[in-house]
Amino acid sequence: MAVVSLKNKVYSRSAMAGNVLSTTSVDYLVIAGGGGGGSSNGAGGGGGAGGYRTATGVSVSPGVSYTVTVGSGGNGGVGLSTRGSTGGVSVFNTVTSDGGGGGGAYNGQTGLNGGSGGGGGSTNITNSTINGGTGTAGQGNNGGTGGRTSDGANYLGGGGGGASAVGGNRNYTTLTAGAGGAGTASSITGTSVTRAGGGGGGGEGTAPVAGAGGTGGGGAGAITGNASNGTANTGGGGGGAGTATFNGGNGGSGIVILVYSQEFPPLRSIDVGLTYTETFSGGNRIYQFTAGTGSIKF
Repeated sequence: MAVVSLKNKVYSRSAMAGNVLSTTSVDYLVIAGGGGGGSSNGAGGGGGAGGYRTATGVSVSPGVSYTVTVGSGGNGGVGLSTRGSTGGVSVFNTVTSDGGGGGGAYNGQTGLNGGSGGGGGSTNITNSTINGGTGTAGQGNNGGTGGRTSDGANYLGGGGGGASAVGGNRNYTTLTAGAGGAGTASSITGTSVTRAGGGGGGGEGTAPVAGAGGTGGGGAGAITGNASNGTANTGGGGGGAGTATFNGGNGGSGIVILVYSQEFPPLRSIDVGLTYTETFSGGNRIYQFTAGTGSIKF
């Protein structure tokens, strides 16, 4: 049995079988769907980013079925005072990333827990604090707080949490809703891409400023009109809505990325329920699964 060392990973190759994969290790990035933002009538909170999990040098076995699931984004709240929904989980084998928490809404609805927590909504109580949801340890961060100013003139939602930063709190001095927390950059595909940003909070009142979406696919909050959606295949949270009967943004769908040396064969089977691309960079074979669920075999 010949042993080949490539990029600090060890592969075994049978002298009789030629280039048939016997054992190998892969790098993965698993991001869940982002949470939807809260709807309007008083400000909605931004959706939290989908949970972010990554590792290198994970052993896999040939001929064994491994489950892959790409989480869908959560729906934004629709109509008056409705929370956004939590995003769907993403899975690779035993690794599960939690969906981003939905953003809170009026009246006093907190953000939901998730991979990253959704931002807090608003309330009819002045000088108030409506909490964001809690992020999952090792996957994301908490959502920011929302509320109503002390003079009662403005409602401000909190920002959804992101993979690398908490969601922003409403700022009563600048009348600004919370910005979405920043995502995390990864070069697993050979190019640095930032994913899993939180959604920005919405605003309503005399002079509110909507929260910006977090870098990495987070949707911006809104004052009028529907809030922005999170970007597909980043796990970004949807933005929170503000005035009248507008909707929160939908969360962005997640992604599962698997990488191993192109010295070895492509995946021997991929279920038809999975949408994917296969590319090459730096001597590696890169699979990006962008929708669906099913099994694969190395």
